[in-house]
Amino acid sequence: MGYGYGYGFYGFDPTYILLVIGMLLSLAASAKLKSTFAQYRRVRSASGLTGEQAARRILMAAGITDVAVRSIPGSLTDHYDPRTRTVNLSQDSYGQTSLAAVGVAAHECGHAIQHATNYAPLDFRSALVPVANFGSNLSWPIFIIGLFAGLRPLTTAGIVLFSLAVLFQLVTLPVEINASSRALKMLQSTGILGSDETKGARKVLTAAAMTYVAALAASILQLLRLVILAGGRRRDD
Repeated sequence: MGYGYGYGFYGFDPTYILLVIGMLLSLAASAKLKSTFAQYRRVRSASGLTGEQAARRILMAAGITDVAVRSIPGSLTDHYDPRTRTVNLSQDSYGQTSLAAVGVAAHECGHAIQHATNYAPLDFRSALVPVANFGSNLSWPIFIIGLFAGLRPLTTAGIVLFSLAVLFQLVTLPVEINASSRALKMLQSTGILGSDETKGARKVLTAAAMTYVAALAASILQLLRLVILAGGRRRDD
């Protein structure tokens, strides 16, 4: 049996290159988001509304009265929780009047609007959460056991389980893009931001979307690595 399960030499596994590429993509997207958010958190919105106030105005304009707006700790931890029907805004967004704060708050309201209108991809993503968590937690242990024990059914099971996590990220991407699209339209229709200000909010939300693109790309590369490792093992058998 050769080193690296049928490829590579001196114990070097060339599939690590896929991991490095995925990691670099994620780091680059994260850095871009942080720099863009930092840039527009210094720009005050002309309306003077805080993220919390903007969120409440958007929800009211959308006819949503059963969603609460809450402050949570952290930075860029903003999210909408469909279980508790709450728009949760981080300290950088809740009480801040910046374009970045208002844009992020509007994005989370976009998710609340999706929920209220029974947006099918959001419902599908929510249904995938437990399955994706199960797959991501067990895929690698099962795959590694199958790989080293030479048990093909286990390696296949590991790949299938990891594919569920990839599917979740694949579904997440259009959900996030749609929420941003709804957010930008609401910011303009409610008069919270002017057309020039909306451009700044769009840049923040686009940078945020790129983190999901990078995460999906990294997961696909990881899935490809599993397939290559499994294939190399079969060639050695």
